[in-house]
Amino acid sequence: MYDSSDPRSTLASAADRPAPTQFAGAECGKFYETAPQEDDANGRTWFIRSQNCVVAYTEARDGAHFVRSAQPDEYVLLLPEAGVSAEILTPDGRIAVAGYSIAFVPPGASEIRISGAGPVVRLLTARAEDLAAKCVNAAAYRTPQPNIAPFAPWPDAAAGRRVHAYSLDVPDEPGRFGRIWRGSTLMVNFLPPQSGPRDVTKLSPHHHDDFEQISLALEGAFTHHLRWPWTTNLNNWRDDLHEYCAAPSAMVIPPPAIHTSRGMLEGINQLVDIFCPPRRDFSLKPGWVLNHTDYPMPSESSNAAA
Repeated sequence: MYDSSDPRSTLASAADRPAPTQFAGAECGKFYETAPQEDDANGRTWFIRSQNCVVAYTEARDGAHFVRSAQPDEYVLLLPEAGVSAEILTPDGRIAVAGYSIAFVPPGASEIRISGAGPVVRLLTARAEDLAAKCVNAAAYRTPQPNIAPFAPWPDAAAGRRVHAYSLDVPDEPGRFGRIWRGSTLMVNFLPPQSGPRDVTKLSPHHHDDFEQISLALEGAFTHHLRWPWTTNLNNWRDDLHEYCAAPSAMVIPPPAIHTSRGMLEGINQLVDIFCPPRRDFSLKPGWVLNHTDYPMPSESSNAAA
């Protein structure tokens, strides 16, 4: 349910599916009040996961150095501040990535060298088993959760497996929802910053049938409101959740929980939504995916998120 001014109100409805009968709970990581899983020369790093995705949030030290020797698939580097940049090294060479940018890094061997101190976010699929095991909530996914479609990657970039980097400095545009980029494994929506608390008369409660959403708070604070459907079996009912999360934090929202997030503080409230694999409905909206010419969509018959 969207306000008429919300561009998502134009999204096509999903096809009817059998009603789910079991539900998973949300997973919440409040990095500001918990110890990091790593504290070393690179900085302080927190790991949290969904069924398909691993989020590594680092308060990086200048000169931090992240290495993937045999990464199984493409991953994302997100540099949310202008003062923190990176150099990415792959067998194809080196590429400089400015601060306030997003980069898609190919599978295989890669190194990331950070210049400046500040937040650095890496997003990987759960196929990065070494990092998935570090997640504070790893136990929640020892058994696959219900209602989530099997992970299936999208096609590689049209220009082949190489680093693709993009500036986050993209102006808002009427009718477009957020600032969305996609690769072969992940879609990232770096939402426009909310200035001040969100208007409580224009929230956007909605649900996803078969894919998760990770909402990463980078600045300010948000209350994440979640509600699960009722079924004929009272034992499967879940209480509503109204979780206050300051930044930095991550909320993992499982399907088909109804959800909406509300910026809470005066000043800037910055949220980033993460989907693994990319969303087909967003991809079908003309102009919504800013790098759509670089990454082709899968065919209609392929097994991808809808």
